[in-house]
Amino acid sequence: MSALTFDKSELGNLEYSLQREMLATDRIGGYMSTTIVCCNTRRYHGLMVAPIDDSGRTYVLLSSLDETVIQHDQTFNLALHRFPGVYEPRGHKYITDFEYTPTPTVTYRVGGVILKKEMLWIHKRTQLMIRYTLVDAHSETRLRLRPFLAFRDKHALTRANMAADGHSYPAVNGVKCRLYGSFPWLYLQTSKPGTEFVPAPDWYYNFEYQQDIARGYAGHEDLLTTGYFETELKKGESIIFSASLDEMGSTKTIEELFDGSIARRTHKIDFISCLEHSARQFLIRRPGNRTEVISGYPWHGVSGRQTFVSLPGITLEQEHKEDCIDALDYEVRAMQDGMFAGNASAAVAADAPLWFFWTLQRLEAQIGAKAVWERYGEAMKQILEAYKQGVAGRVLLNENGLVWASSEHVPLTWMNSVIDGQPVTPRNGYQVEVNALWYNAVRYTLRLAGEHGDKKFVKAWEALPERTAAAFNELFRLPEGYLADYIGCEGASTDIRPNMILACGLPYKMLDEQAQLEVIRTVRQHLVTPKGLRTLSPRNPLYKGSQVGTPAERDFAGKNGSVWPWLLSFYVQACFDIDGDSFLPQAEEILANFEEDIQTYGIGSIGELFDADPPFSPRGAISQAWSVAAVLDIYGMIRRRKPEEKPRKAEKVVKKSTAKTAKASKNVSKKGVAAKAATPAAKAAETAGKAVRKRAAKK
Repeated sequence: MSALTFDKSELGNLEYSLQREMLATDRIGGYMSTTIVCCNTRRYHGLMVAPIDDSGRTYVLLSSLDETVIQHDQTFNLALHRFPGVYEPRGHKYITDFEYTPTPTVTYRVGGVILKKEMLWIHKRTQLMIRYTLVDAHSETRLRLRPFLAFRDKHALTRANMAADGHSYPAVNGVKCRLYGSFPWLYLQTSKPGTEFVPAPDWYYNFEYQQDIARGYAGHEDLLTTGYFETELKKGESIIFSASLDEMGSTKTIEELFDGSIARRTHKIDFISCLEHSARQFLIRRPGNRTEVISGYPWHGVSGRQTFVSLPGITLEQEHKEDCIDALDYEVRAMQDGMFAGNASAAVAADAPLWFFWTLQRLEAQIGAKAVWERYGEAMKQILEAYKQGVAGRVLLNENGLVWASSEHVPLTWMNSVIDGQPVTPRNGYQVEVNALWYNAVRYTLRLAGEHGDKKFVKAWEALPERTAAAFNELFRLPEGYLADYIGCEGASTDIRPNMILACGLPYKMLDEQAQLEVIRTVRQHLVTPKGLRTLSPRNPLYKGSQVGTPAERDFAGKNGSVWPWLLSFYVQACFDIDGDSFLPQAEEILANFEEDIQTYGIGSIGELFDADPPFSPRGAISQAWSVAAVLDIYGMIRRRKPEEKPRKAEKVVKKSTAKTAKASKNVSKKGVAAKAATPAAKAAETAGKAVRKRAAKK
């Protein structure tokens, strides 16, 4: 597979370099992100963006650091900033090389001066270190470093104000700054004794963030500099700049920390090693034994749904089962009344708790069924019971065995974009993916309960799956040969959307083989692209193929056309379940389609979504957890089926479990009538079913 490389001749071309963004994280919630030429194009960019407390909010502390080479009384500013209508300074013209591994590294050439800059986020510390090495010089050379400070929420922008403290205060071989009293001190230090800091507080006005403006947001802010560092460098000499929330006790400590940290970094030499590194960046460990999954960088937070969907791909595919367990345990500890907390609750996301079961199915391959049941069996049963009893008046299991989810203003599925307070894709009723997940969860829990002697649970629940499957096939199967996206009070939605692929790609399925083939055929014809699945068929009048436009236009397109990679892994799984190893060449082609993405948008990662029309340009967050997880899942499916590669022990368990699941799925009754229900929701579903049958009869 292809290595991560960049066209050195194009680094000075801003159309090339400003579209490529890098990311480094500290694994505790902080990150560094900017373009490969170190020009910030988003408010979310910065050299130090980090949490400062337990609120979950993240702040841009150090926005950028300007480097200036001084030789023969001439100054050469290596920085690059955008102001309205102009770039100033234009330091990108001095860049001769960029490397991503083992840490982002930029090389500059100014006449006879060659300067190398290595940027390193220290893991498990809120600390950025940058090492500058004077590779070559033929006369006396000085280096000036000027930090620009923001001290604001990453979602906000700041303007010059009188409240900001522009003073710098002494620290070990450096200074400490704090623009506002509610923030901690930021220590700015260097590794070279005698480096001078020159106080020179000043506001710089109207930094322009083009990506924000292009996305329809405000994109100008002012930044404060409190002064600059300056020192002489000799050929071959290095100086390390450190920005940290903790003071470093000596210059030697700074050097030792940098050397030790960079020595432990992995080399991202190919496509998969880049994605594996990216996957590790999503898992963060906060104080209080909190292990969470960041949904995406740079602006997303923690989402229960995306946590469960992402965990298998970002942890288990690298056999990091402890990370997966820690994240699951954190969610389970927060449960109340049989339901997860926050946005992992069915009251906010009707499907989120059901993804928990899918994660456990994947975890079973590495720790065994007994360990899963002993650790999570009670939580599994409590969640199912919560659905049965109803959640917040929004989610309810009806007597026909299907889950009804409805809320007037809160979209409860992953298609949750809202414009002017109204859901973009209102899907109140029986959603196809929610019920596919529900059936899978019940069947899986019954299997574990039966294997481990929980006769009471088995007796109470064993009749439900057949009822659920009968109602599902009755209501969702359309005469056109695919599944309704949802069944609402007005009947079945016949929009061709990707959610039906989950009914074919989960371990336990309610569809017979013919129905699965019809769904896969429809998805392939209307929705499959090289980057994922479209959210709506191009033949639909609501379809919008581009993500360009205002926030409202992008929100609309996001669920009415735009391509999402996370869905692709379920399409690949569904195809493997039907075609077996004969699907391998197609799966390998699907995997190869993403190789270019790790060096064209978010370096070393996969973005959130893509345009639905060619050339399928990447959009949204530059690095998204469930996108990376999906591609690693596909890689895992391929690797486990490759005859020339000996599977690991865990992979053998996966095959055995999959075979057992497939056999069990064939035993699902394909006939039956949905039980009459007493609830209004179920009556609405029965009415919808009659409408489907009536329309089929006319045809």
